[in-house]
Amino acid sequence: MSEAETLFAVLRQSADEAVVDMLERMVRDAPDLALNRMNPLDLAASSGLAEEQVIAGLLHAVSLGMLEMTWAVMCPSCAGVLSANKSLKTLTSAQYNCGFCAVGYETTLDNLVEVTFTVSPRLRKIAAHNPDELSVAEYYRQIFWSSAIDLPDDLEQPLREATLETVDLPAGERAILSMNVPAGTLIVFDPVTHAAQFLDVRGEEARERQNLTVVFNKIQVPVDTTVLRPGPLRLTLENRTDARVLPAVWVASQALDDLLGRRKPYLTAKRLLTNQTFRDLYRTETLAIGQRLKILSLTFLFSDLKDSTALYDRVGDLVAFDLVNEHFRLLQEIIAAERGAVVKTIGDAVMATFETPDRAIAAAIRMQEAMSDLGAERQHQSLRLKMGIHEGSCLAVTLNGQQDYFGQTVNIASRVQGLAASRSIVVTEAVLENAETRALLEANGLRPTQKTVTLSGIADKMSVYEIT
Repeated sequence: MSEAETLFAVLRQSADEAVVDMLERMVRDAPDLALNRMNPLDLAASSGLAEEQVIAGLLHAVSLGMLEMTWAVMCPSCAGVLSANKSLKTLTSAQYNCGFCAVGYETTLDNLVEVTFTVSPRLRKIAAHNPDELSVAEYYRQIFWSSAIDLPDDLEQPLREATLETVDLPAGERAILSMNVPAGTLIVFDPVTHAAQFLDVRGEEARERQNLTVVFNKIQVPVDTTVLRPGPLRLTLENRTDARVLPAVWVASQALDDLLGRRKPYLTAKRLLTNQTFRDLYRTETLAIGQRLKILSLTFLFSDLKDSTALYDRVGDLVAFDLVNEHFRLLQEIIAAERGAVVKTIGDAVMATFETPDRAIAAAIRMQEAMSDLGAERQHQSLRLKMGIHEGSCLAVTLNGQQDYFGQTVNIASRVQGLAASRSIVVTEAVLENAETRALLEANGLRPTQKTVTLSGIADKMSVYEIT
C-alpha cells in the first residue's frame, strides 16, 4: 500500500466518507490548479456536499499532513493576497496595505483573512509548489489572487484587455518598455514584491518621449503617483531583488473592473474559529501568547443548568453526573450543527460562539427542545436550561493555554445569561437587529418580551429581550 493510500485510509476514520472520496479523486485526477488554495465553500457547492462536512474533512487532512492550510490576508477591493501565512501566529501587523489599490486595512478576522487548503507535496507535487516557474497569468491566478475571486478558465485574454504590458523580469535585470500611454489612470504593479506606481495621465498629448523608472526591491515604500501626459513613454523597470518579479502596466478600465468584480463565497478566519472541528484539533495552537486579533462581529451564547446543585442532592452524584454529561454532549452536537463551537465549559455552563446571531438563536431553540426531551426520557423534568446571547466586537486571544475571546461583548453575554429565568433565552438588542434572527423567531412563533436592565460593570442601562 502506498503512502497516499495509507493516509486516505486513516482519514476515513475521522472524516466524512464522501468528502474523503472527493479528495482522493482530486489528488488522483484533478489538474494542478484545483489542488492549490482550495476553497472549501466552492468545493462543497460543486460537489453537493455540506460545507461543514467539507471543512471538517479538510481540517482532518491537514492534521495528517495531507494538506497545508494557509491564512491569507486579502484586500477586499481587488481580492489580492497581501500576506500568506501558515498560522495565525504570524499575523502581527495592525494594518495591511494593498499597493494595487493604494488602500490600507485594519487587521480583522471577519472578512480580511481567508483560509484555503493546498495539497502537500508528499501526496502530489503541483505547479504552485514552485511559483517561480509559473507564467505571469498563472502567478496572478494561483499566488496573488485569493479564492474569493472567480477567475475565468482562460485568464490570458482578460489580462491582455486590462494591461498594456506584462514582463517576466529575472533577478538583478532591467527591462525598457516603449509605449504610448492613454489618458486615465495606469498602475505599474508587481505581484511578487507588491510594489506599485500609479500614473495619472492627463492633459495635452506629449510631443516628446517621457521617461520613467520604477525600481522593485524588498523595501516597502508608500504608493506614489506620477503625473504624465498622454503619448510616448519610455518605462524602465529595474529588479533589485534576488528573485524574479512580474510587473504589469494595468489600465484602470471597465475590463479591469469586470475582472476584479467576479466574486464567490470563501472561508473566513472568523468562521473557521467558530468551527467545532477546528477547535477540537487546534484549540491550543492557534494564537501566540499575548497576540490579540480583532473580530468586528461575533455572537456569544452562554448557557447554564438551573439548580444543578439541587439536582445532585435529589438524584445522587452518579445519576446527576450522567445527566450533566449527556446535556453537554447534546449541546455540543447542536452547537456544531448550527455552525458554532464550544469555547469552554465552566461547571455546568457552556460558552459558545457563532458567526451570526441567527445561528445562535437556532441553536438555543434546539437546545431547549433537547433538554425537554432529555428530561422526559430520563424522568427528570428539573433539567432546565437558561441562556443569554449577545453580538458585538471582541479580541481573539490565548487564555489559560487555549484559544479564547476577550472584551466587553463577552462580559455582556455572560451577564445577560444571568438574567434568564428557567427555560428562557435572553438576548440583547444587537441580536434582534439581525434580520435573519427576526425571521427565525417569527417562523417559530416566538415573541420576545422587552425589558430594561442594569448589568454589573456596564454604565448604561440596556434593553434586553426574553424569549420563552
